[in-house]
Amino acid sequence: MADRITFLGIESSCDDTAAAVVRREADGSAVILASVVEGQVSLHAPFGGVVPEIAARAHAERLDHAVEAALSQAGLGLGDLDGIAVTAGPGLIGGLLSGLMLAKGLSAATGLPMVGVNHLAGHALTPRLTDACAWPYLMLLVSGGHCQFLAVEGPESYRRLGSTIDDAPGEAFDKIAKLLGLPQPGGPFVEREAASGDARRFRFPRPLLDRPGCDLSFSGLKTAVLRARDEVIAAKGGLTLQDRRDLCAGFQLAVADVLAEKTRRALAAFPVPLLAVAGGVAANQAIRAKLETVAAEAGATFLAPPLRLCTDNGAMIAWAGIERFLAGETDDAGLAARSRWPLDQSAAPMLGSGKRGAKA
Repeated sequence: MADRITFLGIESSCDDTAAAVVRREADGSAVILASVVEGQVSLHAPFGGVVPEIAARAHAERLDHAVEAALSQAGLGLGDLDGIAVTAGPGLIGGLLSGLMLAKGLSAATGLPMVGVNHLAGHALTPRLTDACAWPYLMLLVSGGHCQFLAVEGPESYRRLGSTIDDAPGEAFDKIAKLLGLPQPGGPFVEREAASGDARRFRFPRPLLDRPGCDLSFSGLKTAVLRARDEVIAAKGGLTLQDRRDLCAGFQLAVADVLAEKTRRALAAFPVPLLAVAGGVAANQAIRAKLETVAAEAGATFLAPPLRLCTDNGAMIAWAGIERFLAGETDDAGLAARSRWPLDQSAAPMLGSGKRGAKA
């Protein structure tokens, strides 16, 4: 067994400035010694979504303070660390560069090894951080920008079984919130409204369930909600609070149904004893409940991270860095930020490709 290893993790891929200190004990278990996340919701709220330039400036201003706070919480100094992990992609390029520059500077100043981490791997390896689960397992990574089924077979071994061909669920939740006049980020607000709604009032489509495989689509569902909203407004001259709640409930149920059926198919294609879910949408309790039922039907254990580890955080990056470090992987000052970086490099692009590479 390796000796205990302590890493600093730096995350700045979107609109959460995060730093954490994580220790891997000699027995392979993980301890989160500190985790600091500074959100930017108030900065982006006036614009109805994340503004990349504002996000990048905020990261540049806050990252060093977040790292200092994390080290202080852990009661450690830079000299007590064994390495630095940093998100190198995918994400908004300005934010990624802010984190990379800080990590490179700290590595150069201290001599500590630096490990670049794929943000998606951070989510995909969260079950290893929280529960030290064994390989392999099925991961449903469901967030604001990504949705894919992954056969996770090692710290750098990911096989994509299916993915969204358009909007990710988190993106769809945000767009539905916006068209219903709810704040951003929209997921928690849609879920809150849906709790008091009638999910059967509006019968929305379940896209791609008529086709085999595990690929998903949510763009048409979003359009269906928009049309239903417009029909209600045309008939009544506006939306009541109950109308909005019913629209949210119907939309949420449609997303949960699609994810449940596609997960059922993924477990049939990759029958393993563990189904794990990660990403911001994994915090949705209705979706969790559906997935837990699917896992039980397949005789698999269901694992979801605590809510604080569903959204972007530095702890998952620190842990993914430790996993790569133990596999003999480190990076030097030439490590580049990548706005696009699929986990399964051998899979055909799902969302288009170009000079920056495939989106997913």
